[in-house]
Amino acid sequence: MENKASITALMSAFGRAWHTEHEENPIFADYKAKALLTDEEYKMMSTYILSGIDFFAPEKKGAFKDDTETMRYLINTHIAPTPLCRSAYCEAALKTAMRTGTEQYVILGAGLDTFAFREPEFMKKYMVYELDHPKTQADKIQRIDRAGLDVPDNLVFVGVDFTKDDLCEMLLSAGFDKTKKTFFSWLGVSYYLFRDDIEKMLKSIASFAADGSTLLFDYADAGLFLSDEKRVQNMVAMAKAGGEEMKSSFDYWSMEQMLSNYGFLIYEILEPKDIQTRIIGKRGMKAFEHINYVQAVIKKNNLEFDGGSYGI
Repeated sequence: MENKASITALMSAFGRAWHTEHEENPIFADYKAKALLTDEEYKMMSTYILSGIDFFAPEKKGAFKDDTETMRYLINTHIAPTPLCRSAYCEAALKTAMRTGTEQYVILGAGLDTFAFREPEFMKKYMVYELDHPKTQADKIQRIDRAGLDVPDNLVFVGVDFTKDDLCEMLLSAGFDKTKKTFFSWLGVSYYLFRDDIEKMLKSIASFAADGSTLLFDYADAGLFLSDEKRVQNMVAMAKAGGEEMKSSFDYWSMEQMLSNYGFLIYEILEPKDIQTRIIGKRGMKAFEHINYVQAVIKKNNLEFDGGSYGI
């Protein structure tokens, strides 16, 4: 198997890079994303997305004055709303958590995440563990080397096959301290898993993470597969065509019960209307229908949550 990033990871990185470079007031500024893409990949993704106007919105073909405006529409409407908004929400929540006693950050399925390379002051104080499949991670490390980025001393790469390896053992062998409160992010993954696989991850984290640790992830609500929204239908179809089929969705109560079964208490769920108000604001973008963000806190001994806003 060749070491390479998934099409989803490349698309997400391109969307973050393009948005940062072309928007005066970006929702999420990722100044390192472009460095992890080759010039060839960046051009390829540009061509691929621009040609997608026929797929995403054929009625708008020819409606824009140039390729930049066409790309802006495609990025802000179809490609990047979720990657941008969930990253903005996650990193704001992370920084708040660190101010209230959390001491470690674990990125599950890190992909082409660039947090450790954008936050030098954070990296001087806290340990960050990036977990991903060994082959995917090897590709990322090659990209980091090629870009000439310095790897912070407090960043640890942990190659994990989530279907086989023991998550706790892999982290402990990498220096993880399970007595310290930890912030776990798990972005852009749950959609592509069946419920049983999601529950295995929840059970695994809950089995070793310190009381008061936080898990933040995004998920699809129960209306995803029944939606009559064209861009939602396109998202589902595009994922399937790319070999990364979307498999799960949850209503609020089933999500709450699933988390509760493994000792997690929901601190906050952001629905699309909340994402629109709190993260996007008056910018020219619309939060993706049926995509939600959840923060849940591990409370193994039924202790009261000590509060503090973990949002933006």
